[in-house]
Amino acid sequence: MTIIQAIILGIVQGFTEFLPISSSGHLVLMHQALGVSDGGLTFDVALHLGTLLALILFFWRDLTGLAAGLYRKNKQTRLAWLVVAATIPAAITGYLLESAAESAFRSPVLVSINLAVFGLVMLLAERYIKNKKTRTKLEDTSRNQALAMGFAQAAAVVPGISRSGSTITAGIFTGMDRVAATRFSFLLGVPIIAGAVLKVLTTNSAITEIKSEADIFIIGVLTAFVTGLIAIKFLLSYLSKHSLAVFAYYRIVLAVVVLLVLSLT
Repeated sequence: MTIIQAIILGIVQGFTEFLPISSSGHLVLMHQALGVSDGGLTFDVALHLGTLLALILFFWRDLTGLAAGLYRKNKQTRLAWLVVAATIPAAITGYLLESAAESAFRSPVLVSINLAVFGLVMLLAERYIKNKKTRTKLEDTSRNQALAMGFAQAAAVVPGISRSGSTITAGIFTGMDRVAATRFSFLLGVPIIAGAVLKVLTTNSAITEIKSEADIFIIGVLTAFVTGLIAIKFLLSYLSKHSLAVFAYYRIVLAVVVLLVLSLT
């Protein structure tokens, strides 16, 4: 892999991890487009380290309060335990489907289908929320809303669905305010992304691979970190005034284009 390819993949990861358009799906497609040999998830997971650091930096006050709330009761305690409970489904699913996520689920055709199908689901969510006069704020998140987002995050182990897209959409379907659902989605992403990064990057094979191309990995992580910060700030601002529709239409158009290209090659 070249430095330019690492930068491109870092930019793609940084933006698509937080925009509801599927980072893993875009990385699969970009590997194909750039002709990068895809021998595993090591580099992709390393890029997730960059976006994890972006989350931690952006939400460090929230995360500090949540962490403290797990050990002593404060105004963040209830939300902290909801995040813990909602993390469990994705942790179990990721453990059980790890091998499939590394192979069968990384088919460009499957990614394209998932992009389109979930784009339609997002449009349905937006249609549903128009009829809701009251919407839940982050501090009022219920147990059922948190668990719904947790199970939605579990589905995102399949590339093309999108972790942020599935969780935000589930939040909207359960009556949450768009920004509240987005903030909970981002907070929910910290433990699951951290777990995935630690699990993969601490293996002997991953450490060997990273050492052999340290400059490539560092550049990719830094690029994902910077673009991730931009994407977080953008999405929170955008969804305070707009719907998910533009992202849904983007997913559908991209899926159609990719399937057409694949059919012609």
